[in-house]
Amino acid sequence: MKLYLAPHACSLAVDIVARELELPLTLEWIDVRAKKLKDGSDYFKINPKGQVPTLGLEDGALLTEGTVIVQCLADSRPGNRLLPSGANMARYRVLEWLSFISSELHKGFTPLFRPTTPPAYRDIAIENLAKRFAWLNEELSTRPFLTGENFTVADAYGYTIITWSRIHKLDLSPWPHLVAYIDRIESRPSVRAAREAEAEELRRRGS
Repeated sequence: MKLYLAPHACSLAVDIVARELELPLTLEWIDVRAKKLKDGSDYFKINPKGQVPTLGLEDGALLTEGTVIVQCLADSRPGNRLLPSGANMARYRVLEWLSFISSELHKGFTPLFRPTTPPAYRDIAIENLAKRFAWLNEELSTRPFLTGENFTVADAYGYTIITWSRIHKLDLSPWPHLVAYIDRIESRPSVRAAREAEAEELRRRGS
């Protein structure tokens, strides 16, 4: 399978999940702003949305949207702890977190990535994120991961988005449980390997 991804993007979560599951992926790095592959070809021909991640499946089909891709990967390895199987509350709790991260955190960061965002609106976006961080800090005061004792696909996604705070120089120190959560996840071999792959690509670009 082939994963189309970009540095500092939500596609990192998919790479982490694949490494957790020991699923080999070919990484195809994209210039998201230019919408180009390494060879200069048009990324829109791969994904008309122009966004990452995109997963190229073994049968040639393409799957988009990170929250769906991580479910697809987890379901391909029955019995794993990243996503409970079947129609049960344990699975729905993980999906509940995926939805929250997508709507409240991922989208919450979007204005900070846009250079045209007015300063006043940027301040509002940061204030809203701080409220979410405070709530997360309280949730994580009683358990190591979002749904309990086990690392799940929701944690891979949550870690990826929360660490965008580093790009935008948002101080997480007021929320020590959240900081400890990030440190806990960052110590996982899958995360270290995915981060090193990202760093290698940034070095290649001279970033």
